[in-house]
Amino acid sequence: MQYRFVGSLAVVMALGSCNGFLDEEIFSQLAPDNYLNTREGIESVLTDAYARAANMNGNNSIYVIAPQEWPTDILYQSGDNVERTARNFIDFNWDPTIDFIGNNWDAPYQCIRDANILMESIGNANVAESDKPGYIAEFKFLRAISYYKLYFMFGPVPLRTSTTGELQLAKATDEEIRSFIETELLETIADLPAPGDEVAYGRAHKGAAMGYLCKLYLNTKQWQKCADMAARIINDFSYGLFPVYEEMFSVANEQNEEYIWVRPATASADRATANSWSNTAFPDNFAEAPELGVRYLPTYVNWPNEFRIYDSFYESFDLADSRRKLLVTSYVNSTGQTVSLLGNDNIRSFKYLPDPGALGASHGNDIPEIRFADILLARAEALNELNGPTSEALELINQVRHRAGLSDLRPVDFTDTETLRDHILSERGWEFYSEGHRRMDLIRMDRFISGAQTRGKSNAQPYHVRYPIPQAVMDSDPLLVQNEGY
Repeated sequence: MQYRFVGSLAVVMALGSCNGFLDEEIFSQLAPDNYLNTREGIESVLTDAYARAANMNGNNSIYVIAPQEWPTDILYQSGDNVERTARNFIDFNWDPTIDFIGNNWDAPYQCIRDANILMESIGNANVAESDKPGYIAEFKFLRAISYYKLYFMFGPVPLRTSTTGELQLAKATDEEIRSFIETELLETIADLPAPGDEVAYGRAHKGAAMGYLCKLYLNTKQWQKCADMAARIINDFSYGLFPVYEEMFSVANEQNEEYIWVRPATASADRATANSWSNTAFPDNFAEAPELGVRYLPTYVNWPNEFRIYDSFYESFDLADSRRKLLVTSYVNSTGQTVSLLGNDNIRSFKYLPDPGALGASHGNDIPEIRFADILLARAEALNELNGPTSEALELINQVRHRAGLSDLRPVDFTDTETLRDHILSERGWEFYSEGHRRMDLIRMDRFISGAQTRGKSNAQPYHVRYPIPQAVMDSDPLLVQNEGY
């Protein structure tokens, strides 16, 4: 469905993490008619909104990332009943009925629904007046980032800002949707807390709002705004690069100084907020990856659904680049044999190192959506588009390269904007693989379709830069016009 109202607001998904806010509380004395008049009711629906925004229930953790990497030069999939669906993405054969497209539509609109309900309820809620501006800022933040995700999947979509609007609604214009996201995020900055001052881990803060603005400006090629917003984040807050790249994504090091905004995960039997990546990364009969110190534990699950990294992507790394250490090229199987994964596009990403406390298919690694490295590289890219390969742009990139153990880029190596643009695209691939950025990076740099065609994907056409609106949504709303090409 395009947009559904809550049937029972007391049924709430818990957004999992470490520090309380993301654990579900049970409120047994709230009647439906006063539910949203209480702080408990507001907090409960707010928890649901955060859960929908994170979209981590079951296998959703990986099937948010996969459509952003399957059609690119990094990732493909084989095995299990997922292979047929994955192949449609990999070969540019997707259509409005395909799996994972609907999931990436429904969850953001469910978050928008919750945010609209909360916006309309907070005025009458038994909450201190001094607290209401902060709540409203959170509601707007969640609504804005949900439209951000919808926009960069589907293009302009219906803009719903209340629970009383028409059930059938045409798309907003491109300008309307961009302006709405920008305005909502800008309005939140004054009333959101500074990073680290939020009431609990996982709640919105100024750094996250500014990070999404920076990404909005980057992906819409508003270069000066992007450069300026990135500078504010760099200068106003105490973010930094985590010193050891290959340890950053482990459960032990989450909530680090580089993570600006994440999709929180926790290992739990119900998989309400699970990170499922490891289950798709383990090769057949996996026992150990000695170079990473990873052993297969009895509590783990090894699926026949396998996410594989292309050899060509692995070979594009500098041999000294520490970031490629998380790409496993050989392993020891259960009989003690060493098995090579090279030569058949069979390399595995262990970016999210298996959680020692995992429960079956549920690992607890938070998945970063915005990292400080992204802000550094966004400013570098914007400066390059504005002024060419300046010393500041190179210095920003070199900060990221230093952490990877690489030598500095030099001005003499880049003769014009295009040569540095090409390098930034490569740098972002090496830095952000398995995080779901690659599709938008390729689209922004006009390499998504041409790159696919170069890889032999003859079906790739210009209209594939947007996914189709799910068929179930189209069937429910005659005012909607399907995206071009579908």
